[in-house]
Amino acid sequence: MTLTLNRRREPLTSLALYHLFKWSAVAPALRFYFRGRVHGLDQVPQAGPLIVVANHASDFDPPLLSACMRRPVSYMAKEELFRVPVLSQAIRLYGAYPVKRAAADRSAIRAAIHQLQQGWAVGIFLSGTRTPDGRIPNPKLGAAMIAAKVQAPLLPVSLWGTQHILPRGSRFPQPAPITVRIGAAIAPPPSSSRVHLEATTQQCVDAIHALHDLGR
Repeated sequence: MTLTLNRRREPLTSLALYHLFKWSAVAPALRFYFRGRVHGLDQVPQAGPLIVVANHASDFDPPLLSACMRRPVSYMAKEELFRVPVLSQAIRLYGAYPVKRAAADRSAIRAAIHQLQQGWAVGIFLSGTRTPDGRIPNPKLGAAMIAAKVQAPLLPVSLWGTQHILPRGSRFPQPAPITVRIGAAIAPPPSSSRVHLEATTQQCVDAIHALHDLGR
């Protein structure tokens, strides 16, 4: 499958909303409250299709990661959220796309490809769900599958420390120190064969774990 690009960048309205939310809320919180450190910004392509792959330990990961990319990152969200007035329009503008729980794999792949065609970077957590230590014990193949279909690069990113933002029993975010490390882009799999998908996925996991092991 060859990706036909409709845009090189995200829609202008979405780009404006991204910068508004980033500079008014997320960036100040990351810098001052979480004492955030970001390494590897020069690794992020600022235009064209891109699949950002990362570990996942907190509900705060999507906005923090997107803010560190210097470009919007589109994520999947539960279909139910898109039935809520106002919220639906807001999260669509911010890049979220709906996924049906009953057919998450198929619908997620189609929606992610559509976002890439619209000039978005697409974010995918390789574990598929949060893990308590930020490691990726059982990576999913979805990111590599999408990369193979559209021949888009995968950008490995480590989120260190986010599991401490909202510890068990806490009602409010804690000022946990956060470090985001961005690695070198990884080439997409040459085909959608399971062997190629597994090899590329493991390459992404190894890169993320290596970045994560650098710690603070």
